[in-house]
Parts: sequence; C-alpha cells; structure tokens
Amino acid sequence: MRRPHLVGRDLNDLDAWLDGQEASTDEEQAAAGDLEQAVLAAFDVGGPLARLDVNYQPREQQLAMSRAVAQAIERREALVVEAGTGVGKTFAYLVPALLSGSRALVSTATKSLQDQLYLRDLPRLVEVLGAPLRLALLKGRSSYLCLHRMKEARQGAVFPDRRTALQLARVERWAQGTNSGDFAEMDGLDDRSPIIPIVSSTRENCLGSECPDWRSCYVVKARREAMEADVVVVNHHLFFADIALRDSQVAELLPSVDIAIFDEAHQLAEAGVQFLGTLLGSAQLLDFARDLLGQGLVAARGLQDWQGLHTRLERAARELRLAAAGPLATAGRELRGQLKLGWRERDLVTTLGELAEVLALALEALAAVEEASPDFQRLQERAQSLRETALAFATEPAAENVRWIDVGPQQVRLVESPLDIRAAMREQLDAAPRAWVFTSATLGDDEQLSWFTESAGLQDARVLRVGSPFDYASHARLYVPRGFPKPSEPEHGPSVALLASRLARALGGRTFVLTTTLRNLQVVADGLREYFEQAGDALQVLQHGTAPKRALLQRFREQPASVLVGSATFWEGIDVPGDALQCVIIDKLPFPPPNDPLVEARVRRLEAEGRNAFADYFVAEAAIALKQGAGRLIRTETDQGLLVICDPRMAGMNYGRRLRAALPPMTPLNTEAEATAYLEGLRR
Repeated sequence: MRRPHLVGRDLNDLDAWLDGQEASTDEEQAAAGDLEQAVLAAFDVGGPLARLDVNYQPREQQLAMSRAVAQAIERREALVVEAGTGVGKTFAYLVPALLSGSRALVSTATKSLQDQLYLRDLPRLVEVLGAPLRLALLKGRSSYLCLHRMKEARQGAVFPDRRTALQLARVERWAQGTNSGDFAEMDGLDDRSPIIPIVSSTRENCLGSECPDWRSCYVVKARREAMEADVVVVNHHLFFADIALRDSQVAELLPSVDIAIFDEAHQLAEAGVQFLGTLLGSAQLLDFARDLLGQGLVAARGLQDWQGLHTRLERAARELRLAAAGPLATAGRELRGQLKLGWRERDLVTTLGELAEVLALALEALAAVEEASPDFQRLQERAQSLRETALAFATEPAAENVRWIDVGPQQVRLVESPLDIRAAMREQLDAAPRAWVFTSATLGDDEQLSWFTESAGLQDARVLRVGSPFDYASHARLYVPRGFPKPSEPEHGPSVALLASRLARALGGRTFVLTTTLRNLQVVADGLREYFEQAGDALQVLQHGTAPKRALLQRFREQPASVLVGSATFWEGIDVPGDALQCVIIDKLPFPPPNDPLVEARVRRLEAEGRNAFADYFVAEAAIALKQGAGRLIRTETDQGLLVICDPRMAGMNYGRRLRAALPPMTPLNTEAEATAYLEGLRR
C-alpha cells in the first residue's frame, strides 16, 4: 500500500506515515519521480549515506523532508519545512539538491554556518554520492582582504590605536600565504576587530577594474568561482544586500540557478529588513573620515587640509551619536547592548543639517584633487551618498516604512526600513520558475507556519512540519515554578538567580540561564555569584559580554562546574551536546518589547487589518523565541535535561497553553523538590 502524502502533514506521529521499519515499497518507488527514487536509494540502509557513518540508520523524519524537497525540485515549487532538532535537515535538503544535477544556491544565517556547509558537509556528500559537482563559497566584501587597502593602510598609517597597528602586521604576514583572502582563515581574528574595515573594501570604496591589484583581488576570484560552480553557498545578509544594491553578483547568479535553499530561514526576515532599508551610522562616517585622511596624506599631501576635515567629520559623527542617544549618552551602564529608540524621541534635523554641511566641504576638497587618484573619485561618491542620506533623514520617512534609532555603546545608526520582506521575496519568487526551499527548526506554532510564511510572502507555498525523532517525554523534563514572582515585580530577577543557584548546585553546574534583557542578565549573574559565595560553592559564573561568545562556550564545555548566563545570541545557534549541558533556565516569556519602533509599526498594521495583535504577533513571536531557547537543551538522541521557565504566566494565562504546545513534549514536574531530585539523578 502506498504511504500517505507527506507535505502539509504533522509527522510527530510517524506511525500514521510509516507502518513498520522497512524501506520504500516497490509500489512507492514506481509512483515516485526519478529524483525521489534516487533520494530513497541514497537514504536506504544499504545506500551511500551509510558509508559516512558505521552507525547509520535511516530516519523516517529525514526521509520525509528529503522526499518533499525532491518533489519541490521536480515541480519547481516553493516549500517551507519546519524540521525539529535531530531530523538531519542539512542532509535532507542537500542530498536531493546534489542528486538533481541542477544548479543550486544555498543560503545560511551566518558566515560560520557557510563555512560548515562548504568545508565539511558538502565535500563529504559530493564524494559519497559520486556527484561531480563544483562547489563555491561566496561572502560579502568585508569578509575578504583587500590588497590595495592593506597597502594604503601601511602607507597612511592612520590607526585608532597601537593594537590595531599590530593587527595590521598580523594581517600582512597572513596575506603572504592565503589563497582565498577570507578572514575566517585567521586564527583569533574577531569579526568586530577594527582592522577589518581598514583592510577590506566596500561597494563605495572599491576601485573596481581601476584598482592596481584587480588581477589579484580575492573578491573577484570568489565571484568568478561562484559563477562557474554548480553549488554556491551564500548567507542571508549577502542575498538581501545584493537585492538592494546589486553588488555581489548574487543578482546575476540567481537567475542561473534552478534551486534556492534557505537554511535557518527563521532569521531571513530580520536579515532582509536590515538590508532592504536605508542606513546612516556614526561608524560609516568615521570610516569615511579615516579613509579621507589616509588617502589625502598618501596621494595629495599639502593640497588640502585633510587633518582639519578629518577632525570636523569625527566631530560631526560624535555629535550625531550624542544627539541620537540624548540622556543615554552618559548612562554607560544602560548601553552595553543595542537599544532601539522611536524616531520621534529625538530631534535630529539640526544635527543632520550640520553633518551635511561638513560633507559638502569634503566634496569640495575632493573635487579639487580628483585627478590625483582613482581613490578620490570613490571618496567623492561616498561623500555624496552620505550627504544625500543625511538630508533624507532630515525629512519625513516614507509612509510604507518605519524609521528608528539604534543606539549602542560606541555608535549610533539611523534606520529606515520596510516592515517585512514579503514584497522583496514575492518579486524574487515571481521572477522565474525554480525550486525554493525554506527550512528551520522553528518557523511557527500553527499548521501553516504563519509566523514565517506571512512575513515572507509565502502563504501559497507547500508546508511540511517534521517533528523531532528524539524521545522528549523520556529524556526531558519541564518545570514551571508555582507561586513565582511576576516578571514585573522587583523580586523576580533575584528569585531567578536564587532558584538557578539551587538547581545548579544540585546538578554540579552544567547550566544555562537565558535572560530576555541585559538588565536581567546582570541581576541574575550578580545574584548567582553572591549565592555561590555565601554557600561556599566552587561553581563559576560565566557571563555574556565578559569575553567573546566562542571563548565563553569553550570555557563552559571545559569546566562542567559552571553556569553560563546569556542573552540575545545565546538563545539560538548554540550546540552543547551530551552531559555538558543538562539544565536550561529561562527567566521569563520572551515577548517582543512593545516600545520597539518596529514592533509598534507591525502592531499598528495588524490592528488596521482588524486582527488581534497580541495573539497574532506577540504570542507568535514568544512561541518562536521560546522554542529556540528550549532547543539548547536536547541536542542528541541520548541527551537528558531539565527546562525551567520562571514565569507564572506560562501556567496561569490562557496563552500559556499555546506556548506549552509549541515546546517539545517534555514530561512536566510540579515542585522544586522534583526538579532537584531529577537533576541529582542526572549528576549520579
């Protein structure tokens, strides 16, 4: 008997889909298309994938997803797949894509995931499948060394500090041996290092074919390889930046591919909103000021007052930050992370006008020396673009957009953006028939995955939900403490710290505490240190922001007697399998902040449509974030652990049932004594 059609079904109960453990029947193989048959053979117990792992066993969930992807490829359709933890979604979409023989574009959420696909997953699969395919990795300009700017940096010697100058020397040594020019090759180089904008190019300052190092350009080389490859790995930021700017050849590449796959698609909308809008930041101004001074001293020393212009530009950038931050400019403790302010909260018209005047002076100076170097022509274009953007922000925003101010510890950004990516994605989907695959472990909490499909303009796409193969009921417990202080009460944060200290002691460390705000992070971390010290415990508290993320995770893995307190980026993309992490504590339900300008604009739109903003937006967003945080706990089929949610609304409010339903089916615990006993059992 042929098995039921898969797409659009919830596969948590796989008995309804598969009756027994046998491989596909002859009848099913005959009914499937050629690509589906090849996929079935690849995932069979005696197939090529078994050669990658001696312990390989076909996973029904993985096969379900892979067959759905194969169908989408054959039919040139859009498919949205939510694949629970442990499904093996990477191989589930790569196998049919590689076996199809069609040209494919794979986009990931981060550059590190790009590297994982390109350096590990794809080469293994290409080899075992015997697919003679050419692979390429394509990142944005800032990921590659610019040989011309590296030389200019040494000649101009304009550095913010001595440490940056020493980093330039490291880059120069590395440049002698690199083949790709990809900064990811450099050990110990942080993405936020101030040396990177100095020795990398942007669309604005790249000289193109006029560059003396054009023939050796790493960006040109990467793009050439991408155009010649069968499978190209990009990232979401690059994809949308190219849609907006047509700068990286993705726009040229996309029409030539038959398959476009987006992994970690839950981050797609955020990346798109960031790049489809307009941005003016103090960092942009400082980079321009530095490049202006450096090039002026190298190619036109004494012809203009480059130092004076540099000083005025730096002052204008500083004044913009101070005016945008307002009273927050001196509240250093409040500015450890990013803070969004509504556009109407600050009057920036005068400051932006003064900035435009300084940029006009820079334009005059550059016009006088433009023939001296191609770099001056690029600097003119940058100055003109910055001036036009400053003047645009001094006027009212477009009616269909939202405008806000991002304030950080060291810089400020003015942002105007569309509310979502649906228009941009619809334009891409309608451009030409091809297969589109969007997948993640968290895309919604309803059958149609509306949280994702609506914002991405994919309401007409086929939808598949594939549950995790892990036995959560046996391996995971959920504890929602009763009688706990409400998040709005001042004792909530200290109470989270106290409970976390008791549970961490019972387990001997191996605990994550995920907070929804940086304020809560500090309260909980300080409280944990105090409680551990009072109890004479040797447990160590690792705090988000005190060291690079990678370093904190490494210390956590190496030191079991520790508690890591994290916020923001620690909620997702963290993989600590085994018994190194067996307790995850969430301080409160992760509702989006209602005063966020982007949130406010989206709420207004929903209300204008006659919809319930709380149910359709706030609860849906909280469900996604909660699933992401909970997903840090169980990473393999043998993992065990406890999830604690320190928010009484989870148990006392009607929407709490919806949020619990969004979580994996963990066995509930009713008391702290039960939770403590469970953790003590894991410790033994």
